Amino acid sequence: MNWFEAVASFVVIWWVVLFAVLPFGVRPVEKGDIGHAAGAPANPRLWFKAGITTLVAIVVWLGVFALVNSNLIQFRQP
Repeated sequence: MNWFEAVASFVVIWWVVLFAVLPFGVRPVEKGDIGHAAGAPANPRLWFKAGITTLVAIVVWLGVFALVNSNLIQFRQP
């Protein structure tokens, strides 16, 4: 795996994990303001979720990296 494949796979893994983490802990606003969506979260904590996403994505990416480098998963024709 070259550096471009490593970065590209990390970015894809990061976004997949982000969409999995986003719904955790979301609570709607008790009384919404006029003009705001009723389902908008009261405190989305996006920086916290980005940090958790990064940590989980690193662990998943290290697993993918190990599998690809051990030739258990191949993306190229032999």
